[in-house]
Formats: sequence, C-alpha cells, structure tokens
Amino acid sequence: MTDAATRQTGEGRYSWLPEVLAEIAGVCGLDSALALARARGGTRVYIPASADRDHWLVRAVGQPAADAICRHYRIRDGNCGCWVMLPLGPRGALVEIRAMVDRMIAEGRPSSEIAMASGYSLRGVERRRARFRTAETSAGRKKQPSAQRELF
Repeated sequence: MTDAATRQTGEGRYSWLPEVLAEIAGVCGLDSALALARARGGTRVYIPASADRDHWLVRAVGQPAADAICRHYRIRDGNCGCWVMLPLGPRGALVEIRAMVDRMIAEGRPSSEIAMASGYSLRGVERRRARFRTAETSAGRKKQPSAQRELF
C-alpha cells in the first residue's frame, strides 16, 4: 500500500487490527470499526453506495460513520457499493484496554493518567505512545520535535 493510502486509511496507526478493520478505523474511527466487527464480523457484507437510517450499517455505527464508510467503498462513479469480507476483529479485555490507551493517547492525555485509568504501567503507555509516533512518521506526517537535545 502506498504512503498516501496508508495516510488516508490509518493502517499504520491501527496495524494491530485486521487490514479491513484498520482501513475502516482510518476512515471513520476505531470505535466504528470495532462496532462493525461486533455487529457483522466473520461475514461477507454489502456496503452500499449510500445507506438510509434504517440500514444495518447505520444502526451499527451511526449515520456519519456509515456515510464515510459508504463513500470509501463506493465504485462505478459512486452508484454502486461493494461486498466486503468483514473480519471478526479483536476480542478480549486486552484488546479493549489497548483501544482505550490508544484513544487516550490520541486525545493527548498525560501518560500517568492513562496508566492509572488502564492498569498499564507508565512504561507500557510510553511504548504505545512511541508506536503512535512511529506510525505517524512512517505515514508521512511531520515528525514531532524532540525535547531532548542531540548528544553528538
């Protein structure tokens, strides 16, 4: 996948998810991707060109996220949707805690607050924060300047 595509879909940031869910998370957010996995994971689903408010996709993720997903998967001049194999997605408490930590990092919360809320060690939070920085840098975003000076 190209750097531009990775930037668009957020796969670098969500590399711990199956590829389709990482793509969806990049389009409309982690919560929506996980909601889709819970609602229809492990099945083949049709993503329409647009979804009305009674569509299962809207019920699963809400109208704004459903609209973003439909736009992303539209084909043929925007008139047709497509079939997608939706993976089961991550399961278990550890994945939910990681998602919470990632969300709090993205919100810019302090590492000590994240550690206390999640049960992660401070060092564990810092490692996840470093992965975020690495994913953002490799996705072509501007690298954050370091507060530490060069030694040599």
